[in-house]
This record gives sequence, C-alpha cells and structure tokens, in this order.
Amino acid sequence: MRGSCLCGAIAYEVDEHSGRVVHCHCRTCQKAQSAAFSSNIFASREHFRWIHGQELLSFYQSSPGKSRYFCSECGSHLVAMREGQPNVIVRALSLDEDPKVESFTHIWTSHDLPWLDFGDGVPAYPEFPEAD
Repeated sequence: MRGSCLCGAIAYEVDEHSGRVVHCHCRTCQKAQSAAFSSNIFASREHFRWIHGQELLSFYQSSPGKSRYFCSECGSHLVAMREGQPNVIVRALSLDEDPKVESFTHIWTSHDLPWLDFGDGVPAYPEFPEAD
C-alpha cells in the first residue's frame, strides 16, 4: 500500500504492517501533528521503502534516538523511526489507501488536555456547519 505527503512530492510503500492502529496522545505527538493524538501503524523496516521524493525529507530528533520525518515542502509528517528498533512508525493518515486495520489502543492519555473533550456535550457535524 502507498502513502504520501499532502503535496505528493514524497511517496512511500508498505508491503506489510501490524494490522492495528495505536493512537498516541503524548504531548510530543500532539505538538508534532498539531492534533489531539497521532494514529500509527507499525511496519518492519524491510517492508517499508521510499518510492520518490526522499531528497525532500527532513527530520527532527524529538527525543534521544527518535527521529520524525516530514516533507520539507508541505510539512506533512510521514513516519518516525527509533534507532535500533526494527519498526517504522507510519502515520496512518498519510496512507493513500484504507489500511484495513482495527483501532487497537490509546496510549499516553494522561497527556490529554481538558478542553479536548469528545463527549456528547460537544456538537459534531459530518462536514463544516452552515453559518447561522
């Protein structure tokens, strides 16, 4: 299955993955993704490869031994890798196809912010709501 950045300059391919999504709520993921959490699947390094645009990859070492890779053109966060670990942490929402995975777990929920309440009291819309 293929994945890419927002502008399409970088693309990758994953032959096989964990089959499960882990939603990470840690503050580092929140900051890196500008979102409440990061949804990730894991692929062994031998099942992951860059197809094109690798020269446009930038990375940031967010903690010792962990690098987060993103497109230097559009800023899309694509993967993270830890030194000495056999897996690539693939940002599931950068995939161009349905990975046919199940939600597995939420981690680091202790970092959730109180105003990020997804409960019944918060209005939800299938698309952007019409202005009143």
